Amino acid sequence: MASKRGRRWSRDAKVKHLAEVPLFDACSKSELTRIASLADELDVPSGRVLMRQGEYGHECFVILDGTARVSFRGRRAAKLGPGDCFGEMALLQPRGKRSATVTAETDMDLLVLGSREFSSMVEKVPSVGRKVMAAVADRVREAERGQTAH
Repeated sequence: MASKRGRRWSRDAKVKHLAEVPLFDACSKSELTRIASLADELDVPSGRVLMRQGEYGHECFVILDGTARVSFRGRRAAKLGPGDCFGEMALLQPRGKRSATVTAETDMDLLVLGSREFSSMVEKVPSVGRKVMAAVADRVREAERGQTAH
């Protein structure tokens, strides 16, 4: 896909991307539309640190375009690309400390969803909160399985 840098993403494009993110894939189209309306678009240059391990977080990110590197305790842990989401624990525990550092490897287009906006939406649409909590629990279980396999 060609980079969208400098152009706005349409509501339909945001909804389509959110539907492909495991964190939100159980949400209905109307729920995704609501999430998309709350998410801000952010263009970041290559090399920018998006979140730093140990610092407090208050938002999560969905990658629309570009790639990022995840580091844990200074060691490369993973590579993220379009459709990946990170920082989602901040939606459930605002002001919790980040568990990893994420740095843009390329110029990136992101959707950013703040914990305050997410909490407000969950008060109005509790089903979204339940679906997101289930997805986060799945990710934690998956990470735990990966740690015990080594």
